[in-house]
Amino acid sequence: MPVAVTRESGVFGPHRGVLVLAAFALALAGCKVGPNFKRPETQVAQHWIDAPPQATPEPVDTAGWWKLFADPTLDDLIDSAYHGNLSLQAAAAHILQAQAQLNVDIGQLLPQQQVLAGGAQYERQAQSQLLALGQNPVVKSSQLGLSATWELDFWGKYRRAIEADRAAMRASIAAYDSALVSLTAGVASTYVNIRTYEARIKVSEDNLDIQKESLRIARAQFEAGETSELDVQQAQTQLSQTQAQIPGLKNSLRTNKDSLAVLLGITPGEADARLGTTSVIPTAPDHVADGVPRDLLRRRPDVLQAELTAAAQSAGIGVAKANLFPSFSLSGSFGFVGTNARNGSIGDLFNWDNRAASAGASFVFPILNYGRIVNAVRVQDAVFQQAVLTYQNTVLQAQQEVEDSRSGFAAARETLATLTEAANSARRATQLAIVRYKEGAADYTTVLSAEQSQLQIEDALATARGSVPLAVVGIYRALGGGWQLREGQDLLPARTRQEMEHRTYWGGLPDSGRTLAPVADDAKGNNP
Repeated sequence: MPVAVTRESGVFGPHRGVLVLAAFALALAGCKVGPNFKRPETQVAQHWIDAPPQATPEPVDTAGWWKLFADPTLDDLIDSAYHGNLSLQAAAAHILQAQAQLNVDIGQLLPQQQVLAGGAQYERQAQSQLLALGQNPVVKSSQLGLSATWELDFWGKYRRAIEADRAAMRASIAAYDSALVSLTAGVASTYVNIRTYEARIKVSEDNLDIQKESLRIARAQFEAGETSELDVQQAQTQLSQTQAQIPGLKNSLRTNKDSLAVLLGITPGEADARLGTTSVIPTAPDHVADGVPRDLLRRRPDVLQAELTAAAQSAGIGVAKANLFPSFSLSGSFGFVGTNARNGSIGDLFNWDNRAASAGASFVFPILNYGRIVNAVRVQDAVFQQAVLTYQNTVLQAQQEVEDSRSGFAAARETLATLTEAANSARRATQLAIVRYKEGAADYTTVLSAEQSQLQIEDALATARGSVPLAVVGIYRALGGGWQLREGQDLLPARTRQEMEHRTYWGGLPDSGRTLAPVADDAKGNNP
């Protein structure tokens, strides 16, 4: 049950009590209940599994990593995605929301309630009650005044809320950066998949040409009476099987193009024009960034987002704890009153003699609510612990993703080298099998087996050629590269900015990449 005590200035003397209380509040201005956030300890490896520790690890630059492919089409697609992706723009709008919320709580440090109020009243009373007293039965009055109430931040409740909102705002920037990392990697992966499917379709079509020629030879041999109809039917079966694979590949190609369109923020029909006519799987570099696992803590936006989310929740404990203690408030009002009662006039509203003022102080101590408040603090503490564990798990997952991507890159390169050699052998084997069949030195089963092997190996080779750049994309996604793209650019398109400023007064949208500090640099040089 709250207990409130109010003392007016007339009881204390000329504002003496209010001044004493204000001085005491200033003396405790630095007091904040609740824990101060410290980055949780995490398990971080000293070096990658397949990379021995180095005395001086080479620096890692993940900005613009897609340029390693030297593919102008990919460069244009990523630039278009940055300016057109709607999910990324939603993340940018969330930054504005977080900034506005931070400003709301900063305003709580000032008097929380300020009211300028005025009014006029007309009242007619029964003449039988007032004529004997000689009073006018019509009473007119007006008033105008300003009142304010200020809850002093004794225990840091509002300052902890600001601390939480500031961390949440920075977390929203990290979330935007994380979305940008995913976007650049998503565009690159989808682009590589598109080129890979195009290569696989070409492989099938090239093998169709070979199989059509084999079918022609088999028919010629059959018509010449040199072979049975079985050879013709086997050749036709192989040809039909290869033809049946192409619609599925084309459907997968179309699906990836549609996915690319969504990433670019355009309709599916516009994707083909953005891809151009050149169809080549991007060539992966021979070497990718290494660095050390510790770098992830300052480079990966999702790791920083998890840390900042924990920091915000830590401050939330302080906000809840402040409710365990009494809250102190100052209140005051000043105004003027005009009335025609007692020979006055409502026109005397701004007469100095008609001023009215009050000042007071109060405190509220919820002494019978302790069970609920204590449990509210426990709720916040449990949520904070969840955020800490989420952060620690995010660090572990980040290391796992890098290790998996590095291993995948090495495996893809080895597979590509082996399949390249196998494909050359398969092509030569098919040529020899056809020659021997034409000469009558081998039956059609040999040709059939050779063509099947060639198609399978060449299709696997096309897939492997795409797997290597996909592994590179995976490495740089895991390393947290690509968020630097926003630096020096506006986060929202000009049209969206104009619509928001027309709809609501923003005082200039503070969403420019030129002004937002790169969150991923905040922890630079800090070891876990």
